Parts: sequence; C-alpha cells; structure tokens
Amino acid sequence: MAKLVQPPTRFTHQEWTTSNLTKYANAETERQAAERLVEESKRLANEREKRTEKTQKDVNKKFQQRLDDIHYWKKELEDKLSDITVEIDNLQAFKTRVEKALESTNEPLHIAKQCLMNREKRKQIDLVHDDVQKELIKEVETIEGVQTLLKRTLEQAIEQIRLNRKAKFQMEKDLKDKFTAVAIDEYCENLRNNSPSLGFKEGVTKIESNSVSPEDWQNFSNANILMTERERQSSVELRSLVDGILQQTTNDMRKQCSDVNLAFNKRIAETKDAKSKLEDHLNKVIAQIKEMEENIARLKIAIADKEQPMKLAQTRLDTRKNRPSVELCRDPVQYKLIEEVHEINASIEQLQDRLKDAQDSLKGLIRKQLSLEEDIEVKSNTLFIDEVECMGMRKSINIQHF
Repeated sequence: MAKLVQPPTRFTHQEWTTSNLTKYANAETERQAAERLVEESKRLANEREKRTEKTQKDVNKKFQQRLDDIHYWKKELEDKLSDITVEIDNLQAFKTRVEKALESTNEPLHIAKQCLMNREKRKQIDLVHDDVQKELIKEVETIEGVQTLLKRTLEQAIEQIRLNRKAKFQMEKDLKDKFTAVAIDEYCENLRNNSPSLGFKEGVTKIESNSVSPEDWQNFSNANILMTERERQSSVELRSLVDGILQQTTNDMRKQCSDVNLAFNKRIAETKDAKSKLEDHLNKVIAQIKEMEENIARLKIAIADKEQPMKLAQTRLDTRKNRPSVELCRDPVQYKLIEEVHEINASIEQLQDRLKDAQDSLKGLIRKQLSLEEDIEVKSNTLFIDEVECMGMRKSINIQHF
C-alpha cells in the first residue's frame, strides 16, 4: 500500500499579501537608503573634489608666495654678494698698493744707511755729528717707522680680505641653497595631477627634525646679509684708512728726504767754503815760505858779508901791535878799530839771532803748510763722500704716491 505524502505548509492569502507588502517596503527602504547614499556620496565626492581643488590652489598659492619670498631674499643676497665681491677686488687693489709702497721703502732705507756708513769714512775734525748726520739718522728712523706701519696695515688688509671672503663664501653657499630651493619648489609648483612620475611616498607627512621655522630661515639669510654688510663697511673704512696712511707716509718720507738733501747741500757748501779759505791761507803761507826762504838767504849773505870787514879790522889791530916803542899808542884809530870789531860782532850776533828766528818761522810756516794741506785733503775727502757718493746715490731716490 502506497505511503501518504504530507503536503507543504499552506499560507493564507493575507499572509502572502503581507509578505509581499513587507518585501516591497523593505526593498523601497533599502533602495531609498541606497539613493540617499548615492546622493550623499556624489555630494561628498563633489565637496571633497572642490576642497581638494581649493587646497591645491592654496598649496600652489603658498608655493608662489614661498617662491616670491625666496626670490626676494635671493635678490638681496645677490646684491650683497655683488657688493662684497667688488669690495674684495677694491681692497685687494689697496693691498697691492701697500705691498708696492712697502717694497719702495727698501731703496731709500738702504741709501740712508749707506750714506751713514760712507760718512764714517770722514777723517779727523770732519768726523763731526752735524745736521746731515742727525737728519740721516732721523730719515732711517722715519723709514723704519713707515715700514712698521705699512706692515701692520698690510696685515689688517689681509685679515679683512679673509673676512670678506668668508662672508662671500657664506653668501654664495646661501645663494646656492636658494637656487636649489627655487628649483625644487618650482618643480613642485608645476606638478599637476596628471604629471608623470607621481607616486605614493610613505612617511612624507612628518616634519623633518632638522627643519627650521620660517622666522629662523629668514633670520639666517638676514644675518648673512648683515654680516656681509658689516664686513663690507669695515673694508671700506679700512680702505679709507689705508689711503690716508699711504698719503701720510709718502709725505713724511718726502719731507725727510728733502730735509736730508737740504742739510747735505748746506753742509757741502760749508765744506767747500772752508776748503776754499784753507786753500787761500795755504797759498799765502806758501808765498810767505818763499819770502822767508829768501829772507834767510839774505841774512846768510849778510852774515857772510861781515867776514871780510871782521878780518880786516882784526888784521889791522894785529898788525898795529907791531908798532915800535912809543908808537904803540892808544890813538883814536886803535879805539875805533876795537869799536869796529865789537860792532861787527854785535851785527853778526844780531843777524844770527834774526836768522834763527827766520829759520824757526820757516819751520812753523812749513808745519802750517803741511797742516793746511792735510786739512784740505780732509775737506776734499768729505766733499767726495757727501757730494759724489752720498748725493750721487740720493739722486736715484724716487718716493712715489701709491
């Protein structure tokens, strides 16, 4: 006998209707929710799109503002870099002037010292500490003082050039960084959503630990500019000081050189005058020597001339001794002959005394001649040293203004 199959559960029409209405309502609710979500999604997408576009515009604007800021400071740095570069060249030119000025002092100093050495070869009384000697010593001191001042000035110029170059290096480094920053930001500013080589980068939203604030960034360049301007001003002031020093040292050396030459010319004139007067006296002494020699010759002749009269008088007296007896009389002739002998003896003695005086005078004149000739030779030696050796060298001195 066949098994009886249980029929499926039966629902009422109302249940079926209710079920359908429920499904309709649920579907409608889900659909309406979906529609609202779609609309909300569209609105959100549009809003986010507009916000993203706005943000990108703001970013681009910020890029432009940043580039403007960089260009501004870049221009300031370039101007100051140009100024310090020109100033370095200017100060370098002044340094060269100081070096040439320092080098130019060597010859005048050598000549002044050589003149002092040459003048040590003066002889005897002419080895005097005169005005020329004083002015030469002063000239050596002046030139050595100028050299010390120029060396110190040169050291200052070298140090200032170093500081200027240091400032220039900082400016160039800052400018190089600015160029790099401009290139990077211009590249970033020009990137668009459809640009190639875009990609996701992890960890880019963090702030770099070594980054600085805009104020620090601005202060850094401003500090470089202020430092550079400060060094440039110091350099300008140093150039003004150097110019004054070069002018003053040149004037001092020229004045002292002129004073030395004036003292030389005066001393040479004095020496020539003294030499001329010595030569006049020498000529007079030589003439007097000649006259005295002639006088001595005359005295000798005069003494010799008394020999025969003396012989005659003495012979007469001796012969008259032979008169006989009473004829040996002390007559006037006898007294006169005796008087004549005494008179001739007195004349001879006087002439001999005068001859001795003349001979002594001649010796004195000869000594004076030798002394005058020696002094004239001394003056000639002095004139050769001062006029030929020293002034000959000093004519080559050319103190230029550097």
